[in-house]
Amino acid sequence: MNTFGRKFRVSIFGESHGELIGVVLDGVPAGLELSEQDFEQDILRRKSGARGTTPRIEADRPSIVSGVFEGHTTGAPLTIVFKNTNTHSSDYSLFASMPRPGHADLTAALKWDDCQDPRGGGHFSGRLTLPVVAAGVVAKKVLSDLTMLDETPCNEVSARIVELGGIPLCHPERSEGSLQEQWKQAIDAAIKEGDSLGAVIECTVPDIDPGYGEPFWDSVESQIAHAIFSIPGVRGIEFGDGFRAAAMKGSEHNDPINPDGRPSKNGAGGINGGITNGAPIRFRVAFKPTSSIRKPQQTYNFTTAQMDTLEVPGRHDVCFALRAPVVVEAMTAIVLADLALCR
Repeated sequence: MNTFGRKFRVSIFGESHGELIGVVLDGVPAGLELSEQDFEQDILRRKSGARGTTPRIEADRPSIVSGVFEGHTTGAPLTIVFKNTNTHSSDYSLFASMPRPGHADLTAALKWDDCQDPRGGGHFSGRLTLPVVAAGVVAKKVLSDLTMLDETPCNEVSARIVELGGIPLCHPERSEGSLQEQWKQAIDAAIKEGDSLGAVIECTVPDIDPGYGEPFWDSVESQIAHAIFSIPGVRGIEFGDGFRAAAMKGSEHNDPINPDGRPSKNGAGGINGGITNGAPIRFRVAFKPTSSIRKPQQTYNFTTAQMDTLEVPGRHDVCFALRAPVVVEAMTAIVLADLALCR
């Protein structure tokens, strides 16, 4: 339910407006250098406050409560928690009568007989991606220690937005956090309309060694897809040529093999038969527009038993994907750390 992995096991807990949220990591090798400062860079990449993100600002200070002694992991379960302090729970009282279209309000109520915590989306909130990012920081350290990535620094597991609001990236050299002008205009228009935007994020893992993964159920693609689809708002994933491969001929999609045993191009996204082939792993993730929007929507009111107009109150991202590249990286690193430890 809330746990992923076989050897590197990640369990998240908490709700958006509860006292705290956190993650428990089991299977972390002993002896890794780790401090609360190690989480700062990736947490800042996920942080809200920029144009198009929620105005809810949290301190997001990690507190390591177990699994570390004198600056090194002990091999015992590693627990990291974050306190929730900036909550406006009254904004969510309306959704008991009028669940938000596109959100988990209704499905959660049906599954748990209205016993779920609805405040801020509860356990379904994008807030729960914060402990995932923390787990990703540890996973990257595991990968670096195991030299799975062909001696490439683990921060080379990198993700960036390549399309926002249907507008593709025009400058491939643009760094993360630097939005092109067309994207800024699209975000401003969505804010003005009270609407939201989706995006596509591309993730790359360069120079990964061949031979990781298994055929069928535990293929690298299926494990990455499992983790990526656990991120709230994900609607699709494709590897390499992806859906374009359906319109190609075999001679166009196939990746010829070089004398060093590695492919000369990367239509397969770095994976053949579920196993890494030595080329970079490359995939793209589609994020839907944020469900919570101010724009009026017609939906059912369960209290009045009539169709009604819903204008979602509260503080929400116009485009959650603006903060998601580091979450995609974290999920990918978690999968690869588990693969490496299981090998």
